[in-house]
Amino acid sequence: MKCPLVISRVFQSVASNSFSATSLVIAKIVHTVDLLHPDDPSSEQFTLETIQTNPNTPRSYKLNMSKDVAPMCVFSKSNQEKISVEGKFECNFDMEPQNLRAYSNLCRDRTNKAAVKTRKVQVLENDHGMFMTPMPGQLPSSSKEKRKLTQSKRQDAKRVRMDKGEMLNILFRLFERQPNWRLKQLVLETDQPQQFLKEMLREICVYNKRGPNQGTHELKGEYKIFGGDQQ
Repeated sequence: MKCPLVISRVFQSVASNSFSATSLVIAKIVHTVDLLHPDDPSSEQFTLETIQTNPNTPRSYKLNMSKDVAPMCVFSKSNQEKISVEGKFECNFDMEPQNLRAYSNLCRDRTNKAAVKTRKVQVLENDHGMFMTPMPGQLPSSSKEKRKLTQSKRQDAKRVRMDKGEMLNILFRLFERQPNWRLKQLVLETDQPQQFLKEMLREICVYNKRGPNQGTHELKGEYKIFGGDQQ
């Protein structure tokens, strides 16, 4: 049964506050059948009436039945971790409030309460401003991208560019090990500045924008032959 959230919360609160949940009656279902037309599907109606509920919540609901449901079963698990089949679903019910005006008022009040911003005034013990502004070298925690970019720039500043010819030899050896590399992997392997690596890769590699190797660099055709000769 597809139950509105407000009714589901009422049922759960009543059940949790009850000392004898087994004997508690939260709601009753009224099944009505037209005896003059028993074969007519429309003559069969279901109604749910809540027993204990919030005064502002509608008490009567129409249950719209549908037998077009996906095959599903109900399982249970015992203390010995044994799983048993308790039953299967044969129909689906959608709850429709009988008093639509009361239900719409309830939804409107709930929306208005959610839109109200609760503000809280708090006196700061450390009011000298030390904890209100970032310390030198710190970044605001709300900007993750800025923090990552700054950390990357600091790491690149620590790295020293090696000779271009030596860098080419290292790259060719790496591409002999595996044909495709991501930029971050090459930065870790070579410990070189990211911008310097980009310049070198533009000269000897092609960037895969699609396909199974998307987002990786691989040697151009002429350098693949060159690498094979070197090997």
